[in-house]
Amino acid sequence: MNKKRIHRLIRCLFVTGILFFVNNVLRAQQKNVLGTIIVDPGHGGVDPGAHGQFSTEAAVALSVSLKLGKALAQELPDSKIIFTRTTDELPGGGTNIHESLHYRADMANEAKGDLFIAIHCNANGMRAGGWYAKRIVGHKTHTITVGKGSKKRKKTVRKPVYESYWVKNNEHGTETYIWAADRTGYKGEAINESSGESVEDSTNDLDLNSPEAIIRSQLYEKKYFKKSMLLAGFVEDEFTKEGRFSRGVKQRNEKGIWVLQATGMPSILVETGFITQTEEEEYINSEKGQDEIVAAIMSAIKKYKASLEGNASVTPPPATTPAPAAPSTNN
Repeated sequence: MNKKRIHRLIRCLFVTGILFFVNNVLRAQQKNVLGTIIVDPGHGGVDPGAHGQFSTEAAVALSVSLKLGKALAQELPDSKIIFTRTTDELPGGGTNIHESLHYRADMANEAKGDLFIAIHCNANGMRAGGWYAKRIVGHKTHTITVGKGSKKRKKTVRKPVYESYWVKNNEHGTETYIWAADRTGYKGEAINESSGESVEDSTNDLDLNSPEAIIRSQLYEKKYFKKSMLLAGFVEDEFTKEGRFSRGVKQRNEKGIWVLQATGMPSILVETGFITQTEEEEYINSEKGQDEIVAAIMSAIKKYKASLEGNASVTPPPATTPAPAAPSTNN
């Protein structure tokens, strides 16, 4: 091969490489990083979730989710918004809670979701509002007779004096859950079974039990963990800016939150507040409270989107470490 042909071949390869690079850059720029967003109002129908003094978790979650969906449609018009439910019924209809959880995850995976957001309310397992308890406030002397027959005698004993007092259920604040990075397997299975981002990697025909598929799912699992953590941090940061008490970002370290472990995409579960605390229940049911909750989540999603798009001006959220005790709420 003469020198001219060699130089011509090198130039051809160089131009081809440049074109390939430019084409990939353009494709990356054209791709909507949040093409499909799944909004999942927790519970519904026969499953009301946690109970407050006058409301249920299912009702609050649905109201907040519908408002969030409306905000997403306005702020991100190029994104497709899908709800797992829009009425007071379990996703997919029916009365089987377990099946409805699978339905939520299956819907998200089949829709090739880029993001899954579950909306919930928190509860601490105690009576909403508060409860009466008893405590010892003193003692009184009491004479009793002990023994029988000739052994009978009087004995002075001290008995405690109790009073009832009101214990306010004051646990409150926001927190956002993600699926823990160290729990490999569950999320990886969902990633392999989903038809989401993996389609872009041309792995549809890959044997899901092959070493390549397992490695691929583990890589995506780590990738989704980082993205989920990033968004969750933004959410809690925005709540803090609004004056809410943030309990931080929590990793779910065991099976339990099915929609986090079974969705093959970045996913978060937002606890918007404690429905069992009087002031917070009023807040998360109010128009003002729900509007502020939606605004915080919406702002976080926009920052998350900008970060995925490589916007250097976006500052990552601070590390969220839950405080040992919550201050009194102002809500």
